[in-house]
Amino acid sequence: MAAGKTDEAMLRVEELSLRFGGVQAVLSLSFEVRQGEILALIGPNGAGKTCVLNCINGFYRPQKGNIYFEGQDITSFPPHKIAEQSIGRTFQNIQLYSGMSVLDNLMAGRHNHMKENILTAMIHFGWVHQEEVKHRKQVEDIIDFLEIEAERYKPVGMLPYGTRKKVDLGRALALEPKLLLLDEPMAGMNVEEKEDIARYILDIVEEREGTVLLVEHDMGVVMDIADRVIALDFGELIGEGSPAEIKANPSVIEAYLGKVE
Repeated sequence: MAAGKTDEAMLRVEELSLRFGGVQAVLSLSFEVRQGEILALIGPNGAGKTCVLNCINGFYRPQKGNIYFEGQDITSFPPHKIAEQSIGRTFQNIQLYSGMSVLDNLMAGRHNHMKENILTAMIHFGWVHQEEVKHRKQVEDIIDFLEIEAERYKPVGMLPYGTRKKVDLGRALALEPKLLLLDEPMAGMNVEEKEDIARYILDIVEEREGTVLLVEHDMGVVMDIADRVIALDFGELIGEGSPAEIKANPSVIEAYLGKVE
């Protein structure tokens, strides 16, 4: 077993069901995310992948089932309480403050670690300054990690799409997540940009001791970087295993992959 990876479940989803009116988005779904792994969640459009992430980080409340993080039931937690458990998230559509700089966007991702409030910030006690310096060092480390040093003071709205996706990832990293939920982090990117993001994801696990639940449509990337894969179709689990096992799974081939040569 690779360094940092264990059989211990960091996240456990049990019998999760989510319905919107007459539409069953997720049906009796159970799976685990093990500490130190990259678990990919795949399936055709409308399979319920993003709905699963939205349930995990508190945006949706499932009608049935439970979600456990490090042994604690977080099913009913609101999003800010989920973030406080060190669960970070990126989205299909970039969610950044476009008028603010890269640096300020990343500093915003540190909010759960900040002790200052409006009053202490106005008075600017010495410890407030020290805290700001500490958070700035953490953010500068992320800027170096993502190789966006030249963009640190630029407004995010003026940056190319691929760079904004990096900043979105960086803001999630600023939370210092134990578990990182990535919803199509490579969507709309060219080959070189995808290679960069794939490298960052691997480094997050190997160098930063992270754990990743990844939703991604690029099967080349999934097969290259995922430790395990789970496949959904119409909200139901149709396959689970190693990338090689998923690639050869008849149900997954029929529903999503097509014939693999």
